[in-house]
Amino acid sequence: MKQSRLFLLLLIIWVVLKESRSDLPGTWELLVSNARIASMHTAVTRFSTVVLLDRTDLSPTEERNDRYHCRKHTLDDPSATQDCYAYSVLYDLSNNYLLPLMVVTDTWCSSGQFLPDGTLLQTGGDNDGFKKIRRFKPCENRLCDWEELENIELAEGRWYSSNQILPNGSVIIVGGRDAVGVELFPQQNGPRVVNFPFLEEAKDDQVDNLYPYVHLLPNGHLFVFANNKSVLYDYTNNVVLKRYPELEGGPRNYPSAGSSVILALTRDYSSATIVVCGGAEYRAFKENKTGAPAQKSCGRIEATAKDPVWEMEDMPFGRIMGDMVMLPTGDVLIVNGAQAGSQGFEMASKPCLNPVLYKPNEPLRLRFVTQNPGSVPRMYHSTANLLPDGRVLLAGSNPHSYYNFSTEFPTELKIEAFSPEYLSPEKKIMRPTIIGLPEKIHYGGRFDILVMSGFPMAVVPEVNIASAPFATHSFSQGQRLVKLMVSSAISGFLGEYRFECKAPPNGKVAPPGYYMLFVVNMGVPSVARWVQLA
Repeated sequence: MKQSRLFLLLLIIWVVLKESRSDLPGTWELLVSNARIASMHTAVTRFSTVVLLDRTDLSPTEERNDRYHCRKHTLDDPSATQDCYAYSVLYDLSNNYLLPLMVVTDTWCSSGQFLPDGTLLQTGGDNDGFKKIRRFKPCENRLCDWEELENIELAEGRWYSSNQILPNGSVIIVGGRDAVGVELFPQQNGPRVVNFPFLEEAKDDQVDNLYPYVHLLPNGHLFVFANNKSVLYDYTNNVVLKRYPELEGGPRNYPSAGSSVILALTRDYSSATIVVCGGAEYRAFKENKTGAPAQKSCGRIEATAKDPVWEMEDMPFGRIMGDMVMLPTGDVLIVNGAQAGSQGFEMASKPCLNPVLYKPNEPLRLRFVTQNPGSVPRMYHSTANLLPDGRVLLAGSNPHSYYNFSTEFPTELKIEAFSPEYLSPEKKIMRPTIIGLPEKIHYGGRFDILVMSGFPMAVVPEVNIASAPFATHSFSQGQRLVKLMVSSAISGFLGEYRFECKAPPNGKVAPPGYYMLFVVNMGVPSVARWVQLA
């Protein structure tokens, strides 16, 4: 009798938990059970393939069959044996195909950015990768691979630096461990490295100024955030134009990582708002306090205002190592990470399995919506990237110096996708389909879009372009969403709609390159089409 009552009680608890779980928005799916690497760096190409990239200085403990090239196991030990593993993989979303790629020099904690022609620029790392520049030119036939530049290298070693594409299509590389300057790619005439003292000012006794958050503002200047400090930086003249108030709540950059985004640019593009969320307790990294609660607070500031101040609010969960992903709607998904500890090998605990949706247009303290939890802890060295179909791809998590599959938080080789609520079955009928769009658009130019919709468009839809950033260490370098000006839609035959859009006015609003263009109908985005902004 007692056993039957216990069974009934457990059944009721299971039903309640199941119902409460299913009531939360969003769904999860497993895409790949073994990607062969734990992706530390992830980027989506204009051919809708995904570049996954790990560090190369230490080979995994698990034997793998897909050998690709051979190199020394460790770079500082001449007697070390060689390994023959792939440290980078190309994932084809259309058929779940994985292709090993060859990268030779060490990419541990490096940085990246897409160039205007769609080439992925990859800079720095550790050991023999410290000054290396690499390129990956994506292609349709999957015969593309990494190219390590032989005749050119970085002027200053870059480990834990950040990249940002500029209005003219060049890339600025900011900071790094023991690097307090900036440099450009392609390299310019004059000094190759320009000193940027702010990065040294932002350093504390456990560093906390690495992987600085760098955002290009529509006025052409950079918002640069490190530790709890931020400045408006005129990189052309190497002048700090403004110092913003310090963000309360402790350090926010590596190794105390929160995350940051620039919110969608809209209307006349004169205003830009930055959000910084989460982070570790001060000294959690230095004192190895794996149980120290993570920060709940988020700061939001209008970086282009005359006298800007931080507006503070709390997330539902404290979170470090979270990834902030701009969705096609302009909302932000905060996913991955932990609720305690800091960045570093085996220095965090309590994985944060619930994503959170940040809705920037809602009133203060009503902006966060808890999402359906996943089941895979993704902590140190994990990534999140927006896909053209509106899902978010999750990869990586290796909180150990080597691959380790027999510990509390094992190295993670699975690739998953999270589908926000706008992809729920009941909203499928509202999802528009792009059937006509130019391959290339020009600054300030007007162009037509032809859309099919099974659901009548009662209002003019949004047309939003999203960049493909380089995601690593809780910050997506170059991430951007721009809402375009749209004229009234003209309805046609059998659910066809044609409407005119206007491209961004200049490279300050949207740097040149390839973007995912989404048509958003009443909060439901289409599958994106890639378009080049030239």
